[in-house]
Amino acid sequence: MVKDYIEERTLDAANYIINKEATVRQTAKIFGVSKSTIHKDVTERLPKLNPLVAKEVKTILDKNKAERHIRGGQATKMKYEMENNIGADEIN
Repeated sequence: MVKDYIEERTLDAANYIINKEATVRQTAKIFGVSKSTIHKDVTERLPKLNPLVAKEVKTILDKNKAERHIRGGQATKMKYEMENNIGADEIN
């Protein structure tokens, strides 16, 4: 039997992911729990509580996963641009 607060957190986290199109990492930070907890909530608990919402969350998480490499590439690009700009400023 899942505790009431876990069910509530699971549904709240699912709604947050849907409304904000948030990642598991972003959701975990907002709810003050680990990524593993959010992942377990939305992949194992949520389908039992509300299969329709679970399907919607899965769609968003799949999209986020597919875009992950793009976000990582953008972060790396920004990092090197910042390093190069700082280096250029020091030369001038």
